[in-house]
Amino acid sequence: MNKNITLKQAKDRIAILSQELTQHNFSYYVENNPTISDYEFDQLLRELINLEEQYPQLATQDSPSKRVGGTVAEGFTPFNHIVPMMSIDNVMNEEEAYDFDKRIKKLLEITEDPEFVGQPKFDGVSASLTYSKGILENAATRGNGRTGEKITNNIKTIRSIPLKLMKSGKIPGLIEIRGEVIYPLDSFKNLNKQLAEEGEPVFANPRNAASGALRQLDSSVTAKRPLDFFAWGVGHIEGYEFKNEYDIVSQLKEWGFKVEKKIKVCPNIEEAIAYHHKMEEERDSLGYEVDGVVIKLNNLQLQKNLGSTAKYPRWSMAYKFKPRQATTVINEITVQVGRIGLLTPVAELAPVIISGITVKRASLHTEDIINSKDIRIGDTVLVQRAGDVIPDVVKPITEKRTGKELIFKMPEKCPVCNTVAEKDNAYYYCPNIECPAQLRGRIQHLASRKAFDIGGLGEKIVEQLIDENIFKDLADVFYLTKEKIIGLERFAEKSATNLIDEIDSSRNVEFARFINALSIKHVGERVAQILAENFNDIEKLSGSTYDELIEINTIGPEIAESLVKFFSDQRSINLLNKFIEAGLTIIYPDKSANSDKLSGLTFVITGTLESMSRDEARKLIEQNGGKVTSAVSNKTSYLLAGDNPGSKLEKAEKLELGILDEKSLLKLIQ
Repeated sequence: MNKNITLKQAKDRIAILSQELTQHNFSYYVENNPTISDYEFDQLLRELINLEEQYPQLATQDSPSKRVGGTVAEGFTPFNHIVPMMSIDNVMNEEEAYDFDKRIKKLLEITEDPEFVGQPKFDGVSASLTYSKGILENAATRGNGRTGEKITNNIKTIRSIPLKLMKSGKIPGLIEIRGEVIYPLDSFKNLNKQLAEEGEPVFANPRNAASGALRQLDSSVTAKRPLDFFAWGVGHIEGYEFKNEYDIVSQLKEWGFKVEKKIKVCPNIEEAIAYHHKMEEERDSLGYEVDGVVIKLNNLQLQKNLGSTAKYPRWSMAYKFKPRQATTVINEITVQVGRIGLLTPVAELAPVIISGITVKRASLHTEDIINSKDIRIGDTVLVQRAGDVIPDVVKPITEKRTGKELIFKMPEKCPVCNTVAEKDNAYYYCPNIECPAQLRGRIQHLASRKAFDIGGLGEKIVEQLIDENIFKDLADVFYLTKEKIIGLERFAEKSATNLIDEIDSSRNVEFARFINALSIKHVGERVAQILAENFNDIEKLSGSTYDELIEINTIGPEIAESLVKFFSDQRSINLLNKFIEAGLTIIYPDKSANSDKLSGLTFVITGTLESMSRDEARKLIEQNGGKVTSAVSNKTSYLLAGDNPGSKLEKAEKLELGILDEKSLLKLIQ
């Protein structure tokens, strides 16, 4: 950071950086045509963030730095759409599509063929983005059509969404832009593969994954998800007029939005039906999940003349694709044990081909889902595939039951190590961290790049060394010697030496990586980082109480309970001691404060801050000797309040606590 830069120089440089980053972002995420390397982009972004940290008053609402997330909401507030986001009526076949055309002509009292626009029907999460004078001001989910949930900070992390409309002629004073947040299929497959390997619950479809990512209270979590956004329409508009429906889509593209390239103008209903059939053939090549096409009247005046029913616009229809389904038999329901002990029921199916893929297994997710669908062993069931992703058991065909079907019950004990299972909400877990099924996943996770980064410990090597009884727990990795593996399959002199050298070079590990490597339930990479920032060493962390943990910002009851339970298990303590005895060196972060000006003071942060994220504010307070907690109490010194502060402000005022804004906080420090 150049600390000698003047305010004017910083302002000019920020303007240049913002323009460059916005254009590079558009080239990469919308046009799929990157013009600089990721490293170069990151360097420009880092320079911008540094300048904005130096001069917070220069950070604008549409700054590219806003995409990194970091704001933690206390809950989603309701948001009223100016123009309701109505559902679209479905048609399932050509006859119903022709009926739609006839109904339009009758209502409009016309005989000539109206022109339609066809576009893929995204199977994602609909969202409405409100731009005021070209700047993204608010974003909300569809909700019930009239009122959704405000998710502005999370939407800003999606890089295919412009924070500021690109200049292309006139910019409307106010506009609601509608579109779909999607989870790309390739990314979704990787996500579920990772979750399955870790023994975590998997998502049934990309739409659920997108919805889960969008509804994170911590926007930095959303920022890590590879969400995408396709614009497909508008709601309320002020100070701008469109020619027709196709003009809307074309202009959205000019303003910097990603729109589906396969949108087509169809001169009549026959062409619209042909478009549907063509898109159904091409659905697997799109890269995201679609379940049909949307057909709309192109003429906006005709749309207005037709109006809507109580439920649907009369001028559009969703022409659905044939479901990719087949019937087969559940031969057995087995239970899979994941890395953190999650027990997942899996349907073992009589092999069936769906869309060219042989399906043999399908996750049933939880016992509650099995019971709600009344799925039994021996049932003939309807199975479907969503794109290339995980098969789903839709329902049993009860008419085909013979009376020999068996009701499934989750086992009381782990099917691998015979330890009594524990229930956590809808999920069952094996609590034994030495369970062989868990050990495979735990060691693979320990060797991953986010933990100890031991590339030579791949899946097959780990399984081999567990089968050879060489690995009995996580710490055994660091007791491995060349003599133990030389001569085993895959291990000659050189390969054995290379693996031992790689393990030895990883014995110095950052505290956050070490915590992550332990595979504690509910503790992933980000939580591990937060814990590393709040505890001086592993002894302090392992001896922490529930009350101490819950005071840490973003550490909720589930995480706190999981940590206390893990460290109260003698097997965990033995494991930690074994790690240290193996010669491991844990590198702890430098907690030296920039000053002690906030020493002895306790802060609570609430609302949306203007010049910094809440996470940045927390770090600033801690770097200057202060403490940040999540709950307002008599022990709280100050409440740092931003926009929409919620109930914490009311409680602080009742307790007559000090209320600060960002400028007041900086004055305290300076």
